[in-house]
Amino acid sequence: MLASRRWWTSSTLPDQTNHAAVSGGSGWALARYVFAATLVRSADGGAVVAIGLLAHTSGHPGWVAGLLGAAITAPHLLGPFIARRLDTATDGRKVIALSALAHGALLGASGLLLPVTWALVPAVLLIVSGLFGPMLTGGVSSRLPSIAGPSQRSQRRAQSWDVASYGISGTLGPAVVASIAATTGPMAATLILAAAAIIGAGAVLALPRQAPVTDPGAVPSPARTLVTIWRSGPLRRTLTLTVVVAFSVAALPIYAVAIAPSLGSAALAGTLVAGYGVGNLVGSALLMVWPLRGDADKLTTLLAAAVAVTLMVVIPMPNLTAALIAFTLAGVANAVFFAATLAARSEYAPDEARGQVFIWVGALKIAAGSAGTATAGALIGGVTWMPVAAVAALSALAALVCGIERSRTT
Repeated sequence: MLASRRWWTSSTLPDQTNHAAVSGGSGWALARYVFAATLVRSADGGAVVAIGLLAHTSGHPGWVAGLLGAAITAPHLLGPFIARRLDTATDGRKVIALSALAHGALLGASGLLLPVTWALVPAVLLIVSGLFGPMLTGGVSSRLPSIAGPSQRSQRRAQSWDVASYGISGTLGPAVVASIAATTGPMAATLILAAAAIIGAGAVLALPRQAPVTDPGAVPSPARTLVTIWRSGPLRRTLTLTVVVAFSVAALPIYAVAIAPSLGSAALAGTLVAGYGVGNLVGSALLMVWPLRGDADKLTTLLAAAVAVTLMVVIPMPNLTAALIAFTLAGVANAVFFAATLAARSEYAPDEARGQVFIWVGALKIAAGSAGTATAGALIGGVTWMPVAAVAALSALAALVCGIERSRTT
Protein backbone atom coordinates (compact mmCIF):
# COMPACT_ATOMS: atom_id res chain seq x y z
CA MET A 1 0.00 0.00 0.00
CA LEU A 2 1.24 3.46 -0.87
CA ALA A 3 2.29 5.54 2.10
CA SER A 4 0.76 8.97 2.57
CA ARG A 5 2.28 11.76 4.61
CA ARG A 6 1.73 15.35 5.70
CA TRP A 7 4.62 16.76 3.76
CA TRP A 8 4.84 20.23 5.25
CA THR A 9 5.83 18.80 8.65
CA SER A 10 9.23 17.81 7.37
CA SER A 11 12.07 20.17 8.19
CA THR A 12 13.09 20.01 4.55
CA LEU A 13 10.69 20.75 1.73
CA PRO A 14 10.10 17.83 -0.63
CA ASP A 15 11.64 17.83 -4.07
CA GLN A 16 8.33 18.74 -5.67
CA THR A 17 8.14 22.11 -3.91
CA ASN A 18 8.99 24.76 -6.45
CA HIS A 19 11.53 27.51 -6.02
CA ALA A 20 8.84 30.20 -6.02
CA ALA A 21 7.32 28.84 -2.84
CA VAL A 22 10.69 28.53 -1.13
CA SER A 23 11.89 32.00 -2.05
CA GLY A 24 8.70 33.76 -0.95
CA GLY A 25 7.38 34.24 -4.49
CA SER A 26 4.40 32.00 -3.86
CA GLY A 27 2.03 35.01 -3.67
CA TRP A 28 2.57 35.83 -7.35
CA ALA A 29 2.48 32.13 -8.22
CA LEU A 30 -0.83 31.77 -6.37
CA ALA A 31 -2.30 34.74 -8.25
CA ARG A 32 -1.34 33.10 -11.55
CA TYR A 33 -2.84 29.85 -10.30
CA VAL A 34 -6.20 31.45 -9.46
CA PHE A 35 -6.30 33.19 -12.84
CA ALA A 36 -5.56 29.99 -14.76
CA ALA A 37 -7.87 27.83 -12.65
CA THR A 38 -10.80 30.24 -12.96
CA LEU A 39 -10.45 30.47 -16.73
CA VAL A 40 -10.35 26.75 -17.43
CA ARG A 41 -13.00 25.90 -14.84
CA SER A 42 -15.36 28.55 -16.17
CA ALA A 43 -15.11 26.90 -19.57
CA ASP A 44 -15.96 23.55 -17.98
CA GLY A 45 -18.68 24.84 -15.64
CA GLY A 46 -20.47 27.07 -18.13
CA ALA A 47 -20.43 24.66 -21.06
CA VAL A 48 -23.68 22.90 -20.14
CA VAL A 49 -25.59 26.20 -19.97
CA ALA A 50 -24.10 27.51 -23.22
CA ILE A 51 -24.72 24.32 -25.20
CA GLY A 52 -28.23 23.97 -23.78
CA LEU A 53 -29.13 27.50 -24.85
CA LEU A 54 -27.55 27.00 -28.25
CA ALA A 55 -29.49 23.78 -28.78
CA HIS A 56 -32.73 25.56 -27.90
CA THR A 57 -32.13 28.46 -30.29
CA SER A 58 -31.10 25.98 -33.02
CA GLY A 59 -34.55 24.41 -32.89
CA HIS A 60 -33.67 21.18 -31.08
CA PRO A 61 -36.16 19.77 -28.56
CA GLY A 62 -35.50 19.93 -24.84
CA TRP A 63 -34.48 16.29 -24.56
CA VAL A 64 -31.66 16.88 -27.08
CA ALA A 65 -30.38 19.81 -25.01
CA GLY A 66 -30.44 17.56 -21.95
CA LEU A 67 -28.51 14.81 -23.70
CA LEU A 68 -25.93 17.28 -24.96
CA GLY A 69 -25.47 18.55 -21.41
CA ALA A 70 -25.04 14.98 -20.18
CA ALA A 71 -22.49 14.40 -22.94
CA ILE A 72 -20.31 17.06 -21.28
CA THR A 73 -20.70 15.95 -17.67
CA ALA A 74 -21.01 12.15 -17.81
CA PRO A 75 -17.48 11.57 -19.20
CA HIS A 76 -16.04 13.13 -16.04
CA LEU A 77 -16.41 9.67 -14.51
CA LEU A 78 -13.81 8.38 -16.96
CA GLY A 79 -11.35 11.10 -16.03
CA PRO A 80 -9.47 9.00 -13.45
CA PHE A 81 -8.56 6.49 -16.14
CA ILE A 82 -6.54 9.08 -18.05
CA ALA A 83 -5.26 10.85 -14.93
CA ARG A 84 -2.21 8.62 -14.48
CA ARG A 85 -0.50 10.59 -17.20
CA LEU A 86 -0.56 13.63 -14.92
CA ASP A 87 1.51 11.84 -12.27
CA THR A 88 3.96 10.25 -14.71
CA ALA A 89 4.59 13.29 -16.91
CA THR A 90 7.90 15.11 -16.70
CA ASP A 91 5.92 18.35 -16.72
CA GLY A 92 2.34 18.07 -15.50
CA ARG A 93 1.58 21.60 -16.66
CA LYS A 94 1.72 20.43 -20.26
CA VAL A 95 -0.79 17.66 -19.60
CA ILE A 96 -3.26 20.09 -18.05
CA ALA A 97 -2.64 22.73 -20.72
CA LEU A 98 -3.22 20.22 -23.52
CA SER A 99 -6.41 19.12 -21.78
CA ALA A 100 -7.63 22.72 -21.58
CA LEU A 101 -6.70 23.31 -25.22
CA ALA A 102 -8.53 20.17 -26.35
CA HIS A 103 -11.56 21.01 -24.20
CA GLY A 104 -11.79 24.51 -25.64
CA ALA A 105 -11.25 23.44 -29.25
CA LEU A 106 -13.81 20.64 -29.06
CA LEU A 107 -16.36 22.84 -27.28
CA GLY A 108 -15.97 25.56 -29.90
CA ALA A 109 -16.22 23.07 -32.76
CA SER A 110 -19.33 21.45 -31.32
CA GLY A 111 -20.94 24.88 -30.92
CA LEU A 112 -20.24 25.79 -34.54
CA LEU A 113 -21.54 22.44 -35.81
CA LEU A 114 -24.68 22.20 -33.69
CA PRO A 115 -26.86 24.55 -35.81
CA VAL A 116 -25.79 23.01 -39.12
CA THR A 117 -25.52 19.27 -38.58
CA TRP A 118 -27.12 16.34 -36.80
CA ALA A 119 -26.93 16.64 -33.01
CA LEU A 120 -25.02 13.35 -32.88
CA VAL A 121 -21.89 14.95 -34.36
CA PRO A 122 -21.46 17.70 -31.73
CA ALA A 123 -22.51 15.19 -29.06
CA VAL A 124 -19.53 12.99 -29.90
CA LEU A 125 -17.22 16.01 -29.75
CA LEU A 126 -18.70 17.02 -26.39
CA ILE A 127 -18.15 13.53 -24.99
CA VAL A 128 -14.47 13.72 -25.88
CA SER A 129 -14.35 17.24 -24.49
CA GLY A 130 -15.89 16.04 -21.24
CA LEU A 131 -13.12 13.49 -20.80
CA PHE A 132 -10.72 16.36 -20.18
CA GLY A 133 -12.99 18.06 -17.64
CA PRO A 134 -11.47 16.36 -14.56
CA MET A 135 -8.04 17.66 -15.56
CA LEU A 136 -9.44 21.18 -15.31
CA THR A 137 -10.88 20.63 -11.84
CA GLY A 138 -9.06 18.08 -9.69
CA GLY A 139 -6.04 18.02 -11.98
CA VAL A 140 -5.46 21.75 -11.56
CA SER A 141 -5.99 21.49 -7.79
CA SER A 142 -3.28 18.85 -7.56
CA ARG A 143 -0.76 21.53 -8.58
CA LEU A 144 -1.63 23.79 -5.65
CA PRO A 145 0.31 22.13 -2.78
CA SER A 146 3.67 22.84 -4.41
CA ILE A 147 2.71 26.47 -5.18
CA ALA A 148 1.24 27.58 -1.88
CA GLY A 149 4.30 27.31 0.38
CA PRO A 150 5.49 24.90 3.05
CA SER A 151 3.47 25.94 6.12
CA GLN A 152 0.04 24.60 7.00
CA ARG A 153 -1.33 28.16 7.20
CA SER A 154 -0.14 29.04 3.70
CA GLN A 155 -1.56 25.77 2.36
CA ARG A 156 -4.95 26.36 3.96
CA ARG A 157 -5.11 29.97 2.77
CA ALA A 158 -4.26 28.88 -0.78
CA GLN A 159 -6.98 26.25 -0.62
CA SER A 160 -9.49 28.99 0.21
CA TRP A 161 -8.49 30.72 -3.04
CA ASP A 162 -9.00 27.42 -4.82
CA VAL A 163 -12.50 27.17 -3.35
CA ALA A 164 -13.14 30.71 -4.60
CA SER A 165 -12.01 29.66 -8.08
CA TYR A 166 -14.52 26.82 -8.05
CA GLY A 167 -17.22 29.15 -6.75
CA ILE A 168 -16.61 31.81 -9.38
CA SER A 169 -16.46 29.34 -12.25
CA GLY A 170 -19.38 27.23 -11.04
CA THR A 171 -21.70 30.01 -9.89
CA LEU A 172 -20.85 33.20 -11.72
CA GLY A 173 -19.62 31.44 -14.86
CA PRO A 174 -23.02 30.08 -15.95
CA ALA A 175 -24.66 33.40 -15.01
CA VAL A 176 -22.23 35.31 -17.23
CA VAL A 177 -22.84 32.82 -20.03
CA ALA A 178 -26.60 33.31 -19.73
CA SER A 179 -26.12 37.10 -19.78
CA ILE A 180 -23.94 36.97 -22.90
CA ALA A 181 -26.39 34.59 -24.56
CA ALA A 182 -29.26 36.98 -23.85
CA THR A 183 -27.49 39.95 -25.40
CA THR A 184 -25.18 38.59 -28.09
CA GLY A 185 -26.47 35.07 -28.54
CA PRO A 186 -25.61 31.57 -27.29
CA MET A 187 -23.11 31.00 -30.10
CA ALA A 188 -21.02 33.94 -28.85
CA ALA A 189 -21.26 32.60 -25.28
CA THR A 190 -20.07 29.17 -26.39
CA LEU A 191 -17.13 30.56 -28.34
CA ILE A 192 -16.14 32.83 -25.44
CA LEU A 193 -16.03 29.79 -23.16
CA ALA A 194 -13.90 27.96 -25.72
CA ALA A 195 -11.55 30.93 -25.88
CA ALA A 196 -11.36 31.01 -22.06
CA ALA A 197 -10.19 27.40 -22.03
CA ILE A 198 -7.56 28.06 -24.69
CA ILE A 199 -6.28 31.19 -22.94
CA GLY A 200 -6.34 29.24 -19.69
CA ALA A 201 -4.09 26.62 -21.28
CA GLY A 202 -1.45 29.29 -21.77
CA ALA A 203 -1.94 30.50 -18.19
CA VAL A 204 -1.38 26.97 -16.89
CA LEU A 205 1.96 26.81 -18.68
CA ALA A 206 2.95 30.01 -16.85
CA LEU A 207 2.60 28.30 -13.46
CA PRO A 208 5.74 27.19 -11.60
CA ARG A 209 6.96 23.80 -12.69
CA GLN A 210 6.44 20.91 -10.29
CA ALA A 211 9.14 18.26 -10.27
CA PRO A 212 7.89 14.86 -11.47
CA VAL A 213 7.93 11.65 -9.49
CA THR A 214 11.44 10.26 -9.45
CA ASP A 215 10.33 6.82 -10.65
CA PRO A 216 7.34 6.90 -13.02
CA GLY A 217 7.07 3.15 -12.55
CA ALA A 218 6.02 3.78 -8.95
CA VAL A 219 2.89 5.61 -10.10
CA PRO A 220 -0.05 3.23 -9.54
CA SER A 221 -2.82 2.39 -11.97
CA PRO A 222 -6.21 4.14 -11.58
CA ALA A 223 -7.71 1.03 -10.00
CA ARG A 224 -4.79 0.68 -7.61
CA THR A 225 -5.09 4.36 -6.69
CA LEU A 226 -8.75 3.87 -5.81
CA VAL A 227 -7.79 0.89 -3.64
CA THR A 228 -5.16 3.06 -1.95
CA ILE A 229 -7.75 5.74 -1.23
CA TRP A 230 -10.06 3.17 0.31
CA ARG A 231 -7.36 1.59 2.47
CA SER A 232 -6.22 4.94 3.84
CA GLY A 233 -8.56 5.93 6.67
CA PRO A 234 -8.32 9.71 6.14
CA LEU A 235 -8.65 9.48 2.36
CA ARG A 236 -11.50 6.98 2.60
CA ARG A 237 -13.40 9.26 4.96
CA THR A 238 -12.66 12.26 2.75
CA LEU A 239 -13.99 10.45 -0.32
CA THR A 240 -17.07 9.17 1.51
CA LEU A 241 -18.02 12.52 2.98
CA THR A 242 -17.29 14.36 -0.28
CA VAL A 243 -19.60 12.05 -2.19
CA VAL A 244 -22.37 12.15 0.44
CA VAL A 245 -22.30 15.93 0.84
CA ALA A 246 -22.23 16.46 -2.95
CA PHE A 247 -25.24 14.15 -3.25
CA SER A 248 -26.99 16.07 -0.48
CA VAL A 249 -26.49 19.69 -1.53
CA ALA A 250 -27.56 18.79 -5.08
CA ALA A 251 -31.12 18.62 -3.72
CA LEU A 252 -31.19 22.35 -2.99
CA PRO A 253 -31.87 23.61 -6.56
CA ILE A 254 -34.75 21.14 -6.91
CA TYR A 255 -36.12 22.21 -3.53
CA ALA A 256 -35.79 25.87 -4.52
CA VAL A 257 -37.93 25.28 -7.61
CA ALA A 258 -40.53 23.46 -5.50
CA ILE A 259 -40.93 26.13 -2.80
CA ALA A 260 -40.46 29.28 -4.90
CA PRO A 261 -44.16 29.64 -5.85
CA SER A 262 -45.15 29.60 -2.17
CA LEU A 263 -42.67 32.41 -1.52
CA GLY A 264 -44.18 34.68 -4.15
CA SER A 265 -43.05 33.61 -7.63
CA ALA A 266 -41.58 30.62 -9.43
CA ALA A 267 -38.77 32.90 -10.65
CA LEU A 268 -37.53 33.23 -7.06
CA ALA A 269 -35.98 29.77 -7.40
CA GLY A 270 -33.11 31.43 -9.23
CA THR A 271 -32.72 33.91 -6.38
CA LEU A 272 -32.45 31.13 -3.82
CA VAL A 273 -29.92 29.20 -5.89
CA ALA A 274 -27.95 32.41 -6.39
CA GLY A 275 -28.00 32.89 -2.62
CA TYR A 276 -26.43 29.47 -2.21
CA GLY A 277 -23.75 30.42 -4.74
CA VAL A 278 -23.05 33.69 -2.96
CA GLY A 279 -22.72 31.70 0.25
CA ASN A 280 -20.01 29.61 -1.38
CA LEU A 281 -18.10 32.76 -2.29
CA VAL A 282 -18.59 34.25 1.18
CA GLY A 283 -17.31 31.03 2.73
CA SER A 284 -14.15 31.10 0.63
CA ALA A 285 -13.63 34.79 1.49
CA LEU A 286 -13.91 34.02 5.20
CA LEU A 287 -11.32 31.28 4.81
CA MET A 288 -8.89 33.73 3.23
CA VAL A 289 -9.06 35.77 6.43
CA TRP A 290 -9.31 32.87 8.86
CA PRO A 291 -7.80 29.72 7.28
CA LEU A 292 -8.85 26.37 8.69
CA ARG A 293 -6.71 25.05 11.51
CA GLY A 294 -6.26 21.58 12.90
CA ASP A 295 -6.36 18.07 11.54
CA ALA A 296 -7.97 17.91 8.09
CA ASP A 297 -9.44 14.46 8.73
CA LYS A 298 -11.29 15.70 11.81
CA LEU A 299 -12.35 18.91 10.07
CA THR A 300 -14.03 17.09 7.17
CA THR A 301 -16.16 15.10 9.62
CA LEU A 302 -17.18 18.11 11.71
CA LEU A 303 -17.90 20.28 8.69
CA ALA A 304 -19.96 17.56 6.98
CA ALA A 305 -22.12 17.59 10.11
CA ALA A 306 -22.33 21.39 9.81
CA VAL A 307 -23.61 21.04 6.23
CA ALA A 308 -26.26 18.60 7.48
CA VAL A 309 -27.39 21.17 10.07
CA THR A 310 -27.69 23.95 7.49
CA LEU A 311 -29.71 21.66 5.22
CA MET A 312 -32.17 21.05 8.05
CA VAL A 313 -32.37 24.80 8.69
CA VAL A 314 -33.47 25.38 5.09
CA ILE A 315 -36.70 23.40 5.55
CA PRO A 316 -38.81 25.47 7.99
CA MET A 317 -38.12 28.92 6.52
CA PRO A 318 -41.48 30.79 6.28
CA ASN A 319 -40.65 33.62 3.87
CA LEU A 320 -38.26 34.64 1.12
CA THR A 321 -35.83 36.55 3.34
CA ALA A 322 -35.47 33.70 5.81
CA ALA A 323 -35.15 31.13 3.01
CA LEU A 324 -32.52 33.21 1.24
CA ILE A 325 -30.48 33.49 4.43
CA ALA A 326 -30.77 29.74 4.99
CA PHE A 327 -29.65 28.94 1.43
CA THR A 328 -26.71 31.34 1.84
CA LEU A 329 -25.67 29.68 5.11
CA ALA A 330 -25.79 26.30 3.38
CA GLY A 331 -23.46 27.69 0.71
CA VAL A 332 -21.05 29.00 3.35
CA ALA A 333 -20.99 25.63 5.13
CA ASN A 334 -20.40 23.76 1.88
CA ALA A 335 -17.52 26.06 0.90
CA VAL A 336 -15.78 25.54 4.24
CA PHE A 337 -16.35 21.78 4.01
CA PHE A 338 -14.93 21.75 0.49
CA ALA A 339 -11.80 23.56 1.70
CA ALA A 340 -11.34 20.88 4.35
CA THR A 341 -11.57 18.13 1.73
CA LEU A 342 -8.95 19.88 -0.40
CA ALA A 343 -6.70 20.03 2.67
CA ALA A 344 -7.23 16.33 3.34
CA ARG A 345 -6.43 15.39 -0.24
CA SER A 346 -3.29 17.52 -0.17
CA GLU A 347 -2.07 16.22 3.16
CA TYR A 348 -2.83 12.52 2.84
CA ALA A 349 -2.41 11.79 -0.87
CA PRO A 350 0.85 9.96 -1.67
CA ASP A 351 3.19 11.96 -3.89
CA GLU A 352 3.24 9.32 -6.61
CA ALA A 353 -0.57 9.41 -6.99
CA ARG A 354 -1.43 12.98 -5.98
CA GLY A 355 -3.03 13.94 -9.30
CA GLN A 356 -5.03 10.73 -9.47
CA VAL A 357 -6.33 11.13 -5.91
CA PHE A 358 -7.57 14.64 -6.66
CA ILE A 359 -9.21 13.55 -9.90
CA TRP A 360 -10.80 10.41 -8.44
CA VAL A 361 -12.43 12.37 -5.63
CA GLY A 362 -13.49 15.16 -8.00
CA ALA A 363 -14.97 12.78 -10.56
CA LEU A 364 -16.97 10.84 -7.99
CA LYS A 365 -18.15 14.12 -6.48
CA ILE A 366 -19.58 15.22 -9.83
CA ALA A 367 -21.28 11.85 -10.31
CA ALA A 368 -22.75 12.06 -6.82
CA GLY A 369 -24.08 15.56 -7.51
CA SER A 370 -25.83 14.35 -10.65
CA ALA A 371 -27.32 11.41 -8.76
CA GLY A 372 -28.47 13.73 -5.97
CA THR A 373 -30.26 16.01 -8.41
CA ALA A 374 -32.01 13.05 -10.05
CA THR A 375 -33.00 11.56 -6.69
CA ALA A 376 -34.35 14.85 -5.38
CA GLY A 377 -36.36 15.28 -8.57
CA ALA A 378 -37.88 11.84 -8.11
CA LEU A 379 -38.78 12.46 -4.44
CA ILE A 380 -40.06 16.02 -4.75
CA GLY A 381 -43.41 14.86 -6.12
CA GLY A 382 -44.53 13.81 -2.63
CA VAL A 383 -43.89 15.92 0.45
CA THR A 384 -41.91 18.97 -0.68
CA TRP A 385 -39.44 18.99 2.19
CA MET A 386 -38.82 15.23 2.10
CA PRO A 387 -35.75 15.27 -0.23
CA VAL A 388 -33.91 17.87 1.86
CA ALA A 389 -34.75 16.13 5.14
CA ALA A 390 -33.56 12.82 3.71
CA VAL A 391 -30.22 14.14 2.44
CA ALA A 392 -29.64 16.11 5.65
CA ALA A 393 -30.10 12.90 7.62
CA LEU A 394 -27.79 11.09 5.21
CA SER A 395 -25.03 13.68 5.66
CA ALA A 396 -25.43 13.61 9.43
CA LEU A 397 -25.26 9.81 9.46
CA ALA A 398 -22.14 9.77 7.27
CA ALA A 399 -20.46 12.31 9.54
CA LEU A 400 -21.37 10.26 12.61
CA VAL A 401 -20.07 7.00 11.13
CA CYS A 402 -16.83 8.63 9.98
CA GLY A 403 -16.40 10.29 13.36
CA ILE A 404 -16.81 6.96 15.19
CA GLU A 405 -14.42 5.24 12.79
CA ARG A 406 -11.83 7.96 13.25
CA SER A 407 -12.08 7.84 17.05
CA ARG A 408 -11.43 4.10 16.97
CA THR A 409 -8.27 4.47 14.91
CA THR A 410 -6.66 7.37 16.83
